[in-house]
Amino acid sequence: MSQVTDNKEMVTFEELGVCKTLCEQCKSLNFQKPSKIQAQAIPYALAGKDIIGIAETGSGKTAAFAIPILQSLLENNKPYFALVISPTRELAFQIKEHFEALGSSIALRVVAIVGGVDMVAQAAAFARKPHIIVATPGRLVDHLENTKGFSLQSIRFLVLDEADRLLSMDFEKELEKIISALPKSRQSFLFSATMTWKVEKLQRASLRNPVKVQASEKYTTVDTLIQNYLFIPAKYKDCYLVFLCQEWKGHPTIVFVDTQNSTLRLSLMLKHLGLAATAIHGGMPQAKRLEALSKFKRGEKSILFATDLASRGLDIPSVDLVVNYDIPLHVKAYIHRVGRTSRAGRTGRAINLVTQYDIEAYQKVEQYIQKKLDAYPCDEDSVFQLLESVSEASRIASNRMKELKKKKQTNRAAAAKKKRDASHILDEQEDDDNQHIEDAFQSENMLRRTTAHKKRRK
Repeated sequence: MSQVTDNKEMVTFEELGVCKTLCEQCKSLNFQKPSKIQAQAIPYALAGKDIIGIAETGSGKTAAFAIPILQSLLENNKPYFALVISPTRELAFQIKEHFEALGSSIALRVVAIVGGVDMVAQAAAFARKPHIIVATPGRLVDHLENTKGFSLQSIRFLVLDEADRLLSMDFEKELEKIISALPKSRQSFLFSATMTWKVEKLQRASLRNPVKVQASEKYTTVDTLIQNYLFIPAKYKDCYLVFLCQEWKGHPTIVFVDTQNSTLRLSLMLKHLGLAATAIHGGMPQAKRLEALSKFKRGEKSILFATDLASRGLDIPSVDLVVNYDIPLHVKAYIHRVGRTSRAGRTGRAINLVTQYDIEAYQKVEQYIQKKLDAYPCDEDSVFQLLESVSEASRIASNRMKELKKKKQTNRAAAAKKKRDASHILDEQEDDDNQHIEDAFQSENMLRRTTAHKKRRK
């Protein structure tokens, strides 16, 4: 395996060998120049090499594999051309959108195959012969095992995106089944933020003599990100959060929390205070997740509360502020969270709410990124003027959560009762059917005995 870490960054996509059609599309999408990972990966990909790409979050990895695939597709237009494996549903839809944007001028057909969506509808999408399949591992294996006629034997490109996360989510068995279903004569790309021993093992199993391209030697935050902290008493955390959201009102903001309950409580609290907030977490139905993300992207909601579900892979270029309401226990989670802003060369800010209980976790962050963060300038008098209204909004949000929890429990009980009633009706129907069958047998036996008796009398 050869390695490239410091190729000279090219000025234009044309210099990388990208065709005129895709160069024009890049310009229309405001891709001013290739990012580091794109400048290093695209020439090797166009030359037919397998690639391992290691780059910091927000570095433009998706275009680094999408552009070579589309250029090859232009030269050899066939369905079932490329397969992209994603660890999460949200990232799968995000990748699909990237492909559709880059391929909008060439009638590209892309399908996202993820859990939480009807398999029959997905099978119908396969029948329309998409060029690109973007899938989560579990649902793709479901189709390989259960959808008649579905095959991956014509796939020319395989992409394993966020490979370290794919493996941390225990998709190894699914990946083995998928890779074994692919043709050996293919080109493969593996992209990851980190290079773990599991990723190396996956690389050996799925890539042939790959070129390793690495845009950053250290797994860290980007230079265009401004990072601050606010050291505050834990009991006033909500107050400081509202102060920040009001100060940054109108700017797209993601607030990261540790629990699903926190996303709901805080979003309800801010809505009561007149701030446009929504939430996303792993316990939500897929349709609700996509709806929340769509509202945030369109600007209908300027504040998105999220668990670490949204910390990786979601490309929302216009995020101006990331707030860590809860300091993550793992430093890499911090890197991924703050990587939602300052993407593709843009500037952005991350503010960490540090309480007396977060000092150790916060110090680990500073030590890892090798930076002493500055305090965020904040007028405490302005913060405490909000205390009464925030306390009332928090109380109302907590009561609303109790109501929603009670309603959910009631609905579950009603659904369970309905299921029991349906089962009871089926049992009764089965008993009736059995009785009808028994009556029919008795009638038939009676008729046979009568017929036999008449014959004997004759």
